[in-house]
Amino acid sequence: MVGDEARGEMNTFQRNESKESLFTFISTGDDPPKGDFHVQKKSPKLCGSNYPLSIAFIVVNEFCERFSYYGMRAVLTLYFISFFHWDENLSTAVYHAFSALCYFTPVIGAIMADSWLGKYKTIIYLSIVYVVGHLIKSVGAIPSLGFCNGVVFVLPCVSAFGGDQFEEEHTSERSKFFSVFYLSINAGSLISTFVTPVLRGDVKCFGEDCYALAFGVPAALMVLALVVFIAGSGLYRKTPPQGNVLLEVCKCIGFAIKNRLKNRSRQIPKRDHWLDWASEQYSKQLIAEVKMVTRVLFLFLPLPMFWALFDQQVQYNTLQGIYVLQPDQMQFLNPLLILVFIPIFDLGLYPLISMCKFNFTPIRKMATGMILAGMAFGLAAIVEVKINETDMPQLVPKESLIQVLNLAKNPVQVTIQDQNLFQQPVEAFQNPDEYSHLILNGEQQSLRFILQHQGSSLAFNYTVKEKSVYSLIVFEAEGSLSSRLITDLEAKPENGLAAVRFINGLSQDVNLTIDSKQFTPVQRNYGVSGYSLVERDTYDNGKCITETGEFTLDLGLLDFGASYTVVITNVSGGAVQTWKSEDIKANNVHMAWQLPQYLLISAGEVMFSITGLAFSYSQSPASMKSVLQAGWLLTVAVGNTLVLVVAQAAPMAQWAEFVLFTVLLFAVCIIFSIMGYFYVSVDPEDLEEKEEKRETPSRGNMISLVTQKTKL
Repeated sequence: MVGDEARGEMNTFQRNESKESLFTFISTGDDPPKGDFHVQKKSPKLCGSNYPLSIAFIVVNEFCERFSYYGMRAVLTLYFISFFHWDENLSTAVYHAFSALCYFTPVIGAIMADSWLGKYKTIIYLSIVYVVGHLIKSVGAIPSLGFCNGVVFVLPCVSAFGGDQFEEEHTSERSKFFSVFYLSINAGSLISTFVTPVLRGDVKCFGEDCYALAFGVPAALMVLALVVFIAGSGLYRKTPPQGNVLLEVCKCIGFAIKNRLKNRSRQIPKRDHWLDWASEQYSKQLIAEVKMVTRVLFLFLPLPMFWALFDQQVQYNTLQGIYVLQPDQMQFLNPLLILVFIPIFDLGLYPLISMCKFNFTPIRKMATGMILAGMAFGLAAIVEVKINETDMPQLVPKESLIQVLNLAKNPVQVTIQDQNLFQQPVEAFQNPDEYSHLILNGEQQSLRFILQHQGSSLAFNYTVKEKSVYSLIVFEAEGSLSSRLITDLEAKPENGLAAVRFINGLSQDVNLTIDSKQFTPVQRNYGVSGYSLVERDTYDNGKCITETGEFTLDLGLLDFGASYTVVITNVSGGAVQTWKSEDIKANNVHMAWQLPQYLLISAGEVMFSITGLAFSYSQSPASMKSVLQAGWLLTVAVGNTLVLVVAQAAPMAQWAEFVLFTVLLFAVCIIFSIMGYFYVSVDPEDLEEKEEKRETPSRGNMISLVTQKTKL
């Protein structure tokens, strides 16, 4: 009996001991943990791999959300210009301010996720706000309504939430997840930046470009993103919020600084790190985690310069090319190349570098990405200089430009008062090579023009204003020589369009139709029409309607960025005879010159952005992953702000701005490389293991005490 009782007591102890092992040991002096213990469940795997099935829902959600965001952003600048009638500078400034705001808001979401709601609920609630913003923007784009548009939030926690789905032993799969995650981002961006401009430009609603549809489709995709994310709810591993982490971090940093300032005496022993001065009030684990976060955030300080360059990807839709794209469609090249580069880098380049025994660390990858981005913008500066060769000369005070169009039958010698121009006679219908500079004595000046033609001399007085461009038309009217001074375009047409105007040399009024556009009737006897902007194309089927009938109008090719003056000289054989002058030269740089830039910037983005996303997750403690991910996105916001500040504070030529940012990025890359050289990577799991080992003696004592009592 005694033996049985003893065995029963021993079995009772063993059963109690097995139960005790389920709970956390608490050493003397430690506060008990608050709240319920959260046991992470294991998610079903995807097709027999180590990837959780929940990842599929997260990736599809991210694809739809990025389609929504980039689709909306693709048409935003043109929306400001054409719908609100803002000028280009204001539209660009608001665009960059909006982009910066979108990447500032993740900080709010990260605080909500880590401190209050948890990542899952934060994504759900902010997605609803996101959808409401999209709907307001879509309805606001209806011209008959036209009320204020909503603000769109960017989800801050999705990448961190996706990283949480992996067990700790699957670190390689987690690292590859960020590549798949970025792949879904750029797949959504690729499709949306190509499709949304088509919806805007090719579909007409309310008598104009259909911005309501262009914003409505991204809104529908955001609704789909929310539905897909909620559908996977039962599969997610949901880490509970850890309390107001950011507030604790700020208090810890503040206390450390305050305590250090109070104890400046040389008699007080120094401590290894300035944050160790918070040890009187905060736990060693919190201090160690804050050290990790502050070290990474310090490393992030130079990174906004990369995004300052990246977000200035200029769409050279004014270049020559075989295919003509919408002005807001050129952006699709970047996500297309990203989709190509991600598998090439992950499955080919990185393993090859590893086989060569080169330690290609995350910091080295990010520095290489910076170099590639700097090279891309160096090439962009060269191309921009080449493009500017066909630009109009820069207009300055007390100076104007002038050319002569001789529409008479014989050469004309033109002399302008106080000017040494046009030394040789201007031949009939001679296409001017370039504009000549007129030097004025004030903001405007009345000048005397003397025309010598077949032994006769005629004088005309015209008032010329500074910083203006003119054409002097010389023609014969009623048997005598006459002239007219008309105003020309001062700069190239924007967005790769061609500008064309008409001079009617007939003795009857004409009405011209080209490309389904009805021109204002052009008056007889060298009346001049206004400029009309048309797409680059060959126009050989226009119509010229006169009092005597309808005639075919053949204008030939109207090229990218050129300005033309078309003179109607005669009507014969059922067709109109014309003479075309190219006042502003067409762009002579082919669109293919963009490809090296996009190749470099896209390769740089893959190395910089994907690596930085995974690096910020891997270097953050479990309780602060969303905060550090938001810090990564904050570098994007600061980069957009830098662009805005530089553009507003010191306006400069586009090529000069490219050179400036290129030099700054190379300088920042050197600084970042030096900082990265001294950075020591820390695994958050090692930190937790050290804390567990520190507590092991107290646990051992508790077990020993219980065992001795049982033996008695």
